[in-house]
Amino acid sequence: MIFKVYFQKNFHQVPVRELTETIYVEGESESDVRKKLVPREYNIEFVTPVSGAYLEYEKQNEDFKVESI
Repeated sequence: MIFKVYFQKNFHQVPVRELTETIYVEGESESDVRKKLVPREYNIEFVTPVSGAYLEYEKQNEDFKVESI
C-alpha cells in the first residue's frame, strides 16, 4: 500500500504550513510508515493512504516517486 506523508524536516520546530513537504512511502499501515521514518527525524503532520483514482491523479505529478524504506 502507498501512503502520502506530510512532514516538516525540522523535528524540533513548530510546524509552519509553508514548509510542509510530502513523500510517498510503501508500507503495510500508517504505523508501519511512521516507524520506517523514525530514523529521518521528520516532524510528521499527517499520513494518508493513497489508492484508486487518487493514486492515479498523484502519479501525474512530475515529482511523484514512491520510496521503499
